[in-house]
Amino acid sequence: QVQLVESGGGLVQPGGSLRLSCQYSARTLWSYNMGWYRQALGKEREFVAAIGYIVNASAYYADSVKGRFTISRDSAKGMLWLQMNSLKPEDTAVYYCGAGGAQFWIDMDYFGEGTQVTVSS
Repeated sequence: QVQLVESGGGLVQPGGSLRLSCQYSARTLWSYNMGWYRQALGKEREFVAAIGYIVNASAYYADSVKGRFTISRDSAKGMLWLQMNSLKPEDTAVYYCGAGGAQFWIDMDYFGEGTQVTVSS
């Protein structure tokens, strides 16, 4: 059974930081690329970041978050994180943890329920 559960969202001021966590089914998703998508109100869901499943796997980021967000995972524990720094109001969205294949920047096979991130003063 596939489970992805996000946590760590909340309200933060511009320039602040948040760390999102995702607990997922390690036994089922061990060979999947894992990543984060987000969906702002009235907009389509968009790719944020992804990381492969091997040790020291490469990480990939959307241009809008490069240099500010860092993705990491612990495959053995079934944990995925997104460290978000220098947050901007345009980062406000529901953030979804996802698991997918080779075209992870287009879509994922599985998503969690999401966690709300609001960046506002």
